[in-house]
Amino acid sequence: MMEKNAKIYVAGHRGMVGSAIVRELKKQGYDNLITRTHKELDLCRQDAVEAFFEQEKPEYVFLAAAKVGGIVANSEALADFMYYNMILEMNVIHSAYENGCKKLEFLGSSCIYPRMAPQPMPESCLLTSELEKTNEAYALAKISGLKYCEFLNRQYGTDYISVMPTNLYGPNDNYHPTHSHVLPALIRRFHEAKEEGLEYVTCWGDGSPLREFLYVDDLANLCVFLMNNYSGNETVNAGTGKELTIKELTELTAKVIGYKGEIRWDTSKPNGTPRKLLDVSKATALGWTYKTELEDGIRLAYEDFLNNPMRAER
Repeated sequence: MMEKNAKIYVAGHRGMVGSAIVRELKKQGYDNLITRTHKELDLCRQDAVEAFFEQEKPEYVFLAAAKVGGIVANSEALADFMYYNMILEMNVIHSAYENGCKKLEFLGSSCIYPRMAPQPMPESCLLTSELEKTNEAYALAKISGLKYCEFLNRQYGTDYISVMPTNLYGPNDNYHPTHSHVLPALIRRFHEAKEEGLEYVTCWGDGSPLREFLYVDDLANLCVFLMNNYSGNETVNAGTGKELTIKELTELTAKVIGYKGEIRWDTSKPNGTPRKLLDVSKATALGWTYKTELEDGIRLAYEDFLNNPMRAER
């Protein structure tokens, strides 16, 4: 268990996941938190990361920093996604090890699993067949981080763990018109369509893919729970174990936002993976379950969007 006054470093504290972890830690009474903005510490600079760890010597590390994006960003910037994520995570994990960090938790993504993995996807299906091409670069980087944690445990007896979240949404999400994930993109699109009085909104694909969504504060709660209750080489899936079609998600988002127009589908655009549902029986067996239902979560996310200064960017 982490002591309440333990020195905890949250990497990526300004992002959606990192900021949620900071909120959760504070809520649970952890007050000795270390954070650094990208300007203060570039995690891709090995010398800077080593100096930071030598100076601060955090006892616990939540590694939530990453270069992320949706289908468009992932498929256009393959080399960038691989390089930045690989370098960043290796620097942080290695420096944590070198400086005697008691425990590190690495955050990945469910895109690490094979494109045609069994559904729901158990942790054990990792590396059993080929990856989805659209986010292969990001997946390979995340698999490397996860494996590096496992190999440090095996070689040096460290206690480094990893957690693989499903699609996330919530406060501090990215609402960029082309570089955001599906749910924030829908929130923005329906909000703007409502404001502009548009008769219809066009969405990508045919609406048939099945997806699972986890509210980011629920993930943060699991992250702290795992840091205190789990050790092991295998990753832990973070999700709800529930899924819905993109079409259902789109209709639910329109309902929450109050958009009354028509929803059209552009079937010339890609659908992405047909189905991505995590097997969450491992987290459940450890004694954890999610709390926020999707409609409530979308409402909370929409409130955040309305207060989000980033949404003015086009």
